[in-house]
Amino acid sequence: MSNRHDEDRNIGKLRQRAERQLTGIPAEHSPESHLQLLHELQVHQIELEMQNEALRESRANAEQALERYAELFDFAPIAYFTLGKDGSIHQTNFKGEGLLGIDRIQITGRHFADFVATEYQAGFKHFLENVFAHAESQHCQIMLTFDGKSCWVAIEATADCSRNSCLAAMADISEHKRNQQQLQLAATVYMALEEAIVVADIDNRIVAINPAFSTLTGYSSAEAMGQSTAMLKSDHHDQAFFRDMWNSLNITGQWQGEIWNSRKDGTEYLARLVISTVYDDAGQAIRRVAMFSDITEYRRSEEIIRQQANIDPLTGLPNRRLFLDRLQRAINKSHRGRQKLALLFLDLDHFKDINDTLGHDMGDRLLQETSQRLLSCIRETDTLARPGGDEFTLIMDELHDFNSINRVAQSILQAIMKPFQLQDERCYVSVSIGIALYPDDADTLEELLKKADQAMYAAKKLGRSRFCYFTPAMQEAAENRLRLTNDLRHALIDQQIWVAYQPIVDLATGEIRKAEALIRWQHPTRGLISPAEFIPIAEETGLITELGAWVFHQVAEQVSNWRIHHHTQFQISINKSPAQFYNNGEKLADWFEHLQRLGLPGGCIAVEITEGLLLDASSIVSDKLRAFKDAGMQTSLDDFGTGYSSLAYLKKYHIDFLKIDPIFVSNLSVGSIDMALCEAIIVMAHVLGMKVIAEGVETEEQRELLLQAGCDYGQGYLFSKPVTAEAFEKLF
Repeated sequence: MSNRHDEDRNIGKLRQRAERQLTGIPAEHSPESHLQLLHELQVHQIELEMQNEALRESRANAEQALERYAELFDFAPIAYFTLGKDGSIHQTNFKGEGLLGIDRIQITGRHFADFVATEYQAGFKHFLENVFAHAESQHCQIMLTFDGKSCWVAIEATADCSRNSCLAAMADISEHKRNQQQLQLAATVYMALEEAIVVADIDNRIVAINPAFSTLTGYSSAEAMGQSTAMLKSDHHDQAFFRDMWNSLNITGQWQGEIWNSRKDGTEYLARLVISTVYDDAGQAIRRVAMFSDITEYRRSEEIIRQQANIDPLTGLPNRRLFLDRLQRAINKSHRGRQKLALLFLDLDHFKDINDTLGHDMGDRLLQETSQRLLSCIRETDTLARPGGDEFTLIMDELHDFNSINRVAQSILQAIMKPFQLQDERCYVSVSIGIALYPDDADTLEELLKKADQAMYAAKKLGRSRFCYFTPAMQEAAENRLRLTNDLRHALIDQQIWVAYQPIVDLATGEIRKAEALIRWQHPTRGLISPAEFIPIAEETGLITELGAWVFHQVAEQVSNWRIHHHTQFQISINKSPAQFYNNGEKLADWFEHLQRLGLPGGCIAVEITEGLLLDASSIVSDKLRAFKDAGMQTSLDDFGTGYSSLAYLKKYHIDFLKIDPIFVSNLSVGSIDMALCEAIIVMAHVLGMKVIAEGVETEEQRELLLQAGCDYGQGYLFSKPVTAEAFEKLF
C-alpha cells in the first residue's frame, strides 16, 4: 500500500509543477508554444501512468510470490525452523510441527535447545554460533527428545543478511541411524565371529572373508581374494556329494551339512558348513555366503563319549545300554518281517573263584579272552554284548533254522571249556546259557530278558556248562519266587518267623548241652516253608541280615534261660550265611554288646559256616571269623566232606567243630567206605584239636558205629527233630 501512495504523490507533484509552468509563461509566447508544452505534459503523464501500472503489476507479483513462498514454506516436505541468535524459534512449518509433535503456536517463542537431548545441547550451541559466524551453510546431526520420545535429525542452517536470524532445515534420520548402527553391528559381528565367513560371486570367486577364515584356513585376505572356493576342497568327497550340494543350492538357495576341507598347509578338518544365496531385485543369484567352523575335535570327543556310553571298555563289546537298544531294534525288525529271533543269556561258571583267588587283573584277562572266543563262535549278523560282570548276551535275529541256535550254543560251550592260560596259571571255567525266543516266549523286550534269564538259572541248576531253553514251568517258578519274596518282606513283622532247636547229643553220655538253632517260616496260606526255599531268596534280597540279627537275639535270650535253668555251659549254634559275612551293614559289635548286657560269655554261641566260605581269601571273611574267636565264640564247619575240604583252611581259621554231612552217615555200616571216611574225618579232627558232630543220625546202629569211631556228638532224628523251645525243654 505504501508504494501506491508514493506513485499518486509523484503524479500530483508533476501536475503542480506543470500548472506553475503554465501560469508563469510570458504573454509574449505564442499559442503554439502553449500547445507544445501541453503535449509534452500529456506525454509525460502517459509515461508516469505507464510506470505506475508497472509498479502496481510488480507489487501484485511480489505479493503473489510472497504468498507462494509462505505456502511453500508451510507445506515443504522438510522441517524448517527460523531461529534467532539466541536459539529462539521465530517460526516453523507444518513438517516442523509434526517433527516435534507440538502445535506451531506453542512452538513459537521457545528455545530450540529445549528439544535437544541433554548430551547434545553443548554441541548444538556451538553449531548455532558457527551459523551466525559464517556466511556458508553449516551442518550437524543431533538427537532430539520430546514427549518421552527421541529422534535423530540432520540440520542445515544459513544465517540471513542481517545476521539476526537463520533458516534451519531439518530431516529425521532416525531410520538411517538405526540402519547405520545395524550395519556397524553386523560388521563388528562379521569381523569378530569365530566362524569363518567367505563371500563368493556367482562364479565362485572369493570377494570377501573375515579374520576367522584366515585363522581357520591359513589363507590371508590377499591370498584368498579372487581365488576359487575350490582351493578349500579335500579328497574326502566324490562328485556325487558336490552334485547334490549344487542341486540344493540351485533349487533352494541353501545347503548345510558336514564337509571335509583342506587348509593351506594341506591338513584336513571336518567343517560344519552353511551356504546361503543372495539375489538381486530381478531374482538372479549374485553372491554365495558361506559360514563354517572346525568340528573335528568336537566329533572326536563325541565319538569318545559315544564309545564310553555304549561300549564296554574291557572287551570292546556293546555294553548294557547299546545291547538294549539293539535288542529293541531287532525285535522291531523281526515284528515287521514276521521273523523270529533268539536271545541267549550267558553266565560264566566259577568265575568268582578265579577273580577272588588270582585277583581282578586275571579276572579281566579271562573276560577279554572269553569275549574273543565267543566272537569266534557266532555269525557276523549276531550281536554279542557284555552287560556287566561275568554275563554276556547274544542276539540272533533273522532266524530261518532253529538248529543254528543249537550249533552256536554248543560251539560256545566247547570253546569256553578249553583251558585259559592266565600268565603262569592254567584255569578252567564253563558257561551256562539260557535261551528265549521272540515271539514264541515273549513279545516285549522286558519279557524276553526275563525269560532268557530264567532259562539261564535253570541251566545252572541242571549242573552248569549247558544250555537251556525257556519253558512255561520256569515262568511259573519265577512268579512263585516273586510272590515268596514279597511275602518274606512282611514275615518278620507279621510274626510268621520262629526258631526251632535241634539237640546236639554227647554220644558218650547222652547229655544234651548243645543245640542248633534253625529258622522256620510258618506261611499263613502255604504252611511251613522249607529254609532251602526261602533262605536263598533272603540272601539275594539282603533280608538275610535282618533275619540273622533277629535269630541271634532270639537265641541269646533262649541260651540265657537254659543256662540258668538247665546247664551253665549250654551252647547254641547259629548258621551264618555267606551273604551275612559280605554285608558290611551287619555290625558284630552289636552282637557282642547284647551278650554283655545279658551277662553271657561268647562261648554260649557257636557260629556255623560252610566250607565254601573258607575259600574266600578276602579280609572280610578272615576279619569276621577272627572277631568271633576274639569274642570267645566257637566256629563249626558244616557239611564237611562235600565241598572244598582242605586241611590248610582248617588250620588257618582255627575251626572248633567239624560236622560230618548226613550223606556219609546215612549208609554207615561195618567195613563200608562211608565208615572209613567217617573214621578218617574223626581222627583228623582230633589230631587238629577239633570236636566232631555227626549229622543225620537216625538209627541206633549209626549212633553205635559213630561212638566206636570216637565221634563226639550226634545230631539227628534219632534224638529229636527240630522243635520249639517249649518242646525242647522236655528233652532235658
